[in-house]
Amino acid sequence: MSPERTIQKQAGAGLPIAIFIITVLALLVYGMAQLQESSGKSVSLQIQSQRAFFAAESGAQLAVAEILEAGDCSGVPAEIDFGQGALLQCKAILECSASDLFPLTGTGGGRVFTLTSTGECGARVNEVARRNVEVRVR
Repeated sequence: MSPERTIQKQAGAGLPIAIFIITVLALLVYGMAQLQESSGKSVSLQIQSQRAFFAAESGAQLAVAEILEAGDCSGVPAEIDFGQGALLQCKAILECSASDLFPLTGTGGGRVFTLTSTGECGARVNEVARRNVEVRVR
């Protein structure tokens, strides 16, 4: 057997197959990395949304305490900044209005206070989550 004959019989299909397999595996790894990043962002936004809800709820509870103590909307602050703990970088924006439109009977009288508390959490503009809570107090 001469060396020239064995070289002519080789077809060389291994290199294109290897390049194809490497390309497919690279695309799969890239797709999985994109999926992981998307999932991480989704979880982060869900946590921010929950924190915004708790900020709105806390602001509403503080406003209800102020209304029950003062008897009107004068003691309700316009904004509450939560500067520590789990609500760090969160705030509650409060709006209060009173109406005597409801003819209610009982010890509370006919005046109804409507509180709207908007919780906002997040430091960066594209990561800010907002949740609203509305409470009526008599």
